Amino acid sequence: MQRSLAGRNLLYMITMHKKHKTAMEQITLAAIDIGSNAIRFLVNNIERCHGKDIYKKVAFLRVPIRLGEDVFGNGEIGESKAERLYHAMQGFASMMKAYQVNQYLAYATSAMRDARNGNEIVRSILQKSGIRIDIITGQQEADIILEAGAGKYTVDPGRNYLYMDVGGGSTEITLISGQKKIKSYSFQIGTVRMLAGKVTKEEREKYKKWLKEAYRDYAPLSIVASGGNINKIHKLIGSNKDQSVSYVELNVLYDTLKGMTYEERMTDYQLNPYRADVIIPAMKIFLTASKICKVSDLFVPKIGLVDGIIHHLYTRHPDVKK
Repeated sequence: MQRSLAGRNLLYMITMHKKHKTAMEQITLAAIDIGSNAIRFLVNNIERCHGKDIYKKVAFLRVPIRLGEDVFGNGEIGESKAERLYHAMQGFASMMKAYQVNQYLAYATSAMRDARNGNEIVRSILQKSGIRIDIITGQQEADIILEAGAGKYTVDPGRNYLYMDVGGGSTEITLISGQKKIKSYSFQIGTVRMLAGKVTKEEREKYKKWLKEAYRDYAPLSIVASGGNINKIHKLIGSNKDQSVSYVELNVLYDTLKGMTYEERMTDYQLNPYRADVIIPAMKIFLTASKICKVSDLFVPKIGLVDGIIHHLYTRHPDVKK
């Protein structure tokens, strides 16, 4: 009896699945970003199929523990936030077991770098959760953020780019020309640090001077922008047609939100409490760069440090790569 069409299709699908399975290898990696404004946890499956790497997001969690609020004000992480951090890390450790993570990396950035008790907190987390945390420098942070995939967005070799990531404690900028990294810098200018009034005049001037030199030597420039705030700004503006935000749109939104109270931003724009305040200094940082470098549009690929950590882990650790 001749097989039905549905039966033949099912047999074909089973056969192709078996072939695909033999040609595909999968590994599960996790990344933890302990930032100044929040803690981010990402789990990715990376499939190697016929020599091509396919990254698939399995889980993502953001925990709004604002470590910078303590550090930039008092110089160290307080007991309350430290306790919340311990619970978060213990939860991440359990989740990694549940997802059968093969390998992970946990990086702490600006707030932990500045905290007097940063190393003590890191040791306690290792004891309580088994998670090892590396406190990375601003330069390392900039390089790892770049690994998140900025290169694949700078597709025009004839253009020069600034890759900017604005965080709670610092802003990392990398200058790309001819699809190659020229230089990068980590500025002690971040949203939580600005709210605390802890950004020095010297650091602001250094930031502007660096941008002016980049414009002088590499104009015209384009900006690739990353960070939770610019992602939210992109959503608020409603730029669904593409992944860009214009300087004009950004400036109008800045003036609008700046003229509102904290409560009005949460009510009228449905911003979360942890976003309604930091979004203002974030826009100021991006607007300053756009104005100095005469950039009319910012490209927003919606990637960040955790994505860079995953890529860094996969490409730099041969024992888990294949």
